[in-house]
Amino acid sequence: MKVAVIGDGGWGTALALTLRRNGCAPCVWGPDAGYIEEIRRTRRNRKFLPGVELPEEVAWTAEAADALDGAEAVAVVVPSRYMRGVLERLAGAYRSAGAPPVLSATKGFDEATRERMTELVAEVWDAAAPAALSGPSIAPETARGVPTAVTIASAGDAVARRFQELFTGPTFRAYTSDDVRGVEYGGAFKNVLALAAGVCDGLGFGHNAKAALLTRGLAEMTRLGVALGAHPQTFQGLSGIGDLMVTCMSPQSRNRTVGERLGRGETLEQILDGMEQVAEGVWTCGTALALARGAGVETPVMEQVDAILHQGRKPRDAVAELMRRDLRAERD
Repeated sequence: MKVAVIGDGGWGTALALTLRRNGCAPCVWGPDAGYIEEIRRTRRNRKFLPGVELPEEVAWTAEAADALDGAEAVAVVVPSRYMRGVLERLAGAYRSAGAPPVLSATKGFDEATRERMTELVAEVWDAAAPAALSGPSIAPETARGVPTAVTIASAGDAVARRFQELFTGPTFRAYTSDDVRGVEYGGAFKNVLALAAGVCDGLGFGHNAKAALLTRGLAEMTRLGVALGAHPQTFQGLSGIGDLMVTCMSPQSRNRTVGERLGRGETLEQILDGMEQVAEGVWTCGTALALARGAGVETPVMEQVDAILHQGRKPRDAVAELMRRDLRAERD
């Protein structure tokens, strides 16, 4: 079964390898023809997933029609700030392919409209009940076949089960959900909190501080997600606390690493200038705060992350602001 994977980044590559292990024929699309040719020739994705050998059975192309023609399913794995442009660029090829079911594995929002990724897919491609995949899934581990479990959510049960069957195999297990909002909000908000966790590490704080941050951060993203229409239980699952834990603790987490470097005194510009890959939380933070203000929900940790990223606040001052907040009951 041919599955088109739109996006040649580390996570798209890892998902393509997962599909191949499960007996599918993945075809990965990337925007840079020269780089795609390099991957095809070397069987390495040196920019986005170094150190992993890519089997011949995974196809690579810079032509949308080649990727989508004959595909029975599509996984879109493009950084959120480029998602709309890519979807618009590939819309004709998607329609010509017969509009197969679509899954988004991107964690973030459209910055201009604040739409979730499945909303964007439905709008631009007119795809029926697009699914969202999220959970504790660091790309290099998934690529190597380390056991991984995720949640796949769709408003259409048949679509969720279709992708569950495609992705579930010896090293990758998928659970289904009908809470698309919760799964996408969890995946987006946890990246902002991972920046905060990295700041803790960069400042040299210990386990007490990080455990407190993760606990209060989970309460914060749950409170906001529920106010935006998500189910509270979703945030206790793989796409909530599961993804939060791995992103805040793994040394391979891009968002945690950016936060750590900020905590050590580097500027955001210095950090981003040397990065090939995207730390979604940097761009998600502003949208998350706008959604929180619109819903009347307090998000103190996210507010301090935004102040560090975009307002020049020093990390130690941000921590002091959090510790000086008015006293309250824990469940408030």
